[in-house]
Parts: sequence; structure tokens; C-alpha cells
Amino acid sequence: MGKKLLVIKGGTVITPFKKLENGVVIIEGGKIKDIGKNNEVEVPSSSKVIKVEEKYIVPGFIDLHTHGGGGYDILTDANYDAINKLSTFYALHGVTSFLATTATAPHDVLKNAMRTLREAIEKGTKGAQILGIHLEGPWISKKAPGAQPVQWIRPPLFEEFMELYKESGGNIKLVTIAPEEEGGLEFAKKLREMGIVVSIGHSMATFEQVVEAIKCGVTHAAHVFNAMGGLHHRKPGTVGAILSIDEITAELIADCVHVHPAVIKILVKAKGADKICLITDSTPYAGMPDGEYTFAGIIKVTVKDGACRLPTGQLAGSVLTMDRAVKNMVEKIGVSLQDAIKMATYNPAKVIGVDHVKGSLEPGKDADITILNKDLEVEMVIIQGTLA
Repeated sequence: MGKKLLVIKGGTVITPFKKLENGVVIIEGGKIKDIGKNNEVEVPSSSKVIKVEEKYIVPGFIDLHTHGGGGYDILTDANYDAINKLSTFYALHGVTSFLATTATAPHDVLKNAMRTLREAIEKGTKGAQILGIHLEGPWISKKAPGAQPVQWIRPPLFEEFMELYKESGGNIKLVTIAPEEEGGLEFAKKLREMGIVVSIGHSMATFEQVVEAIKCGVTHAAHVFNAMGGLHHRKPGTVGAILSIDEITAELIADCVHVHPAVIKILVKAKGADKICLITDSTPYAGMPDGEYTFAGIIKVTVKDGACRLPTGQLAGSVLTMDRAVKNMVEKIGVSLQDAIKMATYNPAKVIGVDHVKGSLEPGKDADITILNKDLEVEMVIIQGTLA
């Protein structure tokens, strides 16, 4: 006897390329076997059927940029148990896969994090799947550090990167750098030659420097508008380049704190729904009560009113979750649910080259599925065919 098929039936499927009312998704062996409207898809009688009328069936969210949540810190909680619990926290908020993101730190701290994340990737996690590692720093600009510790920001050194790459088991998929720094362009070229996605972030690059960086392999931008050179009508700067150059995809922290809703609307008009990736840039304090915490063991932060701030009042990462980001884009920005879902699923999958297996609901792809109610709250998550 073969294993029973799992069938999700009755809700509105958003693939996200199309919307299917009264849809059906059939899952077999962790993959999507078939998908369509109820009257178009034959459901075997022996199937296990989950009815989800009046709900949305969407691809699982993919977060390319998150430092932690639920009290767990990817960089400093360097043990498998913590990462595993963190993966469950993400799943609670509709995330089925993510890039574990580190921050600027001493080399030994980063090496230790690489070893831990390699273990977690190889063992697998109970919740959201780790697709790889995102290094945000230490090769960024001291002129745009954001909340990253300036004392450990340093010029790019390829030998240093290769040590981290080897410790990670080759799992580094995305690196955020300031390409205008000395050696930055050559560094970007080498990363791109290895198939690693190069992102511009924590950068004060001029428009012209961004153009050069794109020629050297930069294709992505970390948390657009935040910790980067702003837009002036005669000096377009880093932001002006990202808004106007189609080759760059842009991450957005859609908590409506990091970026004003009016500016998010400008971004949507400039880049379109296909070039924006919703991210959280979440700190370990996402999902935690308001209060004072210590980030990365040294940085004191206060969580209050949906924001995480340094004692100076400067933002220090976010307490955003991906389900809230999608909801904000629909309810506060006015984009369609279909476009918001695309920004949280297919677009990030495409950026890191996993869109052939993830990011959309299509036959043959991984059965990573999030069920939302009509208030866009997460009610169920399926990761590679298994109820999480």
C-alpha cells in the first residue's frame, strides 16, 4: 500500500501567478502532485483531506534576511537546539524556509556561527528549513553601520571569506557588502564567480559606484532606504540607483516603521511587484514582550511600539514577522494580496536561485504551504508535505 495523499481543499489558492477559487492542492512525497479548481482535479478516495473553506492557500513565506526571533539569536546562540527552536518560531508565522543571517562580528564568532548553521542545515530542522546563510557584514561601510558594531567592520578580504565559506560547508548563499569600500568591486566579482548572490547594503555608494558594482556582480539590495545613501534630485545616490536600475532586486522591511508607508508606495511604483522581496531583518526580540534586551551580547536595545531601538533612539533591526509584513503591504500600502504574496515567496526564491523547487504552488515543487484566514493570520503551515 502506498502512502496516503494529503489534500488541501476548498480555499482560495494563490500560486501566486494566479488565483483559484475553491481550489485543491494534492501533495505526495513532500511534493505538489496536482493543483487546480475543485471541479478540475480528481481527489483519490483514500486521500487525507484537510478542508480550508474561506481561507487562503499560499506558498510558504521565504525570509532572506533574519537575525532571529522568539528570543533566539542566530549569531550568538550558536547551538543546534537554539536554531531548531528558532525554526519553529518562524513556522508559526508562515515561514517555511529562510536564510540564516549573521551580523558584523569578530572572525572567530562568525566561524563558530558557520559551524553551527552547517550542523543545522545537515541535520535539518523541525520548523522552517534553512536554505543557506546570509552574511550581512562585516564588509560594509563604517559610514552606514546602522546598528552593527563599528569596531568590527573591516575591508573585504577574500581569504577571510573563504575560511567562513569552508566552515559553513559551502552554504553561504548571499553576502551583503559596501562595494564602494577599497577592494569591494573585486570582492564582488569573486563572490559572483562562485555563484553567490551579492547584495549592496550599509553603503554610501554614489549612483555611479552602484552602476560599477552591478557590472561586477551586485544584483540585490539589503533593506532598501535603511543604512544607505539617500536620494537627492541631483545626486541619486545609493537609493536612487536601486530605484531606477531594473537589474537590482530590493529587500523591504515592511513594518511601516523602518520605511514610511508613502515611501513604500513610491518603491512599489518604481520597482514593481516583481523586484521587491519582503524581509523581516528581525532581531531575537521578534515575538517577545516589550522591554530592554541585550543584542549580540553587547548592544542594549529597547523593544516598544513594534520597534527595536538603541539607547540613541536609532532603529536596531526589527521585531517584524513575515505574516505581519504581508498583512501590512495589503492593508497599509494597498497592494493586492497576490502581489504581496509574490514579494514574500516567489521573488526571494528567484533571488537565491531556488525558484525551480520553492516559492510557488506548482506541480513538482516542494509542498511548502501556508494557510491564512481572511484576516491574513497564519492558521496552518506545511513544510515539504508535513504539517508543521
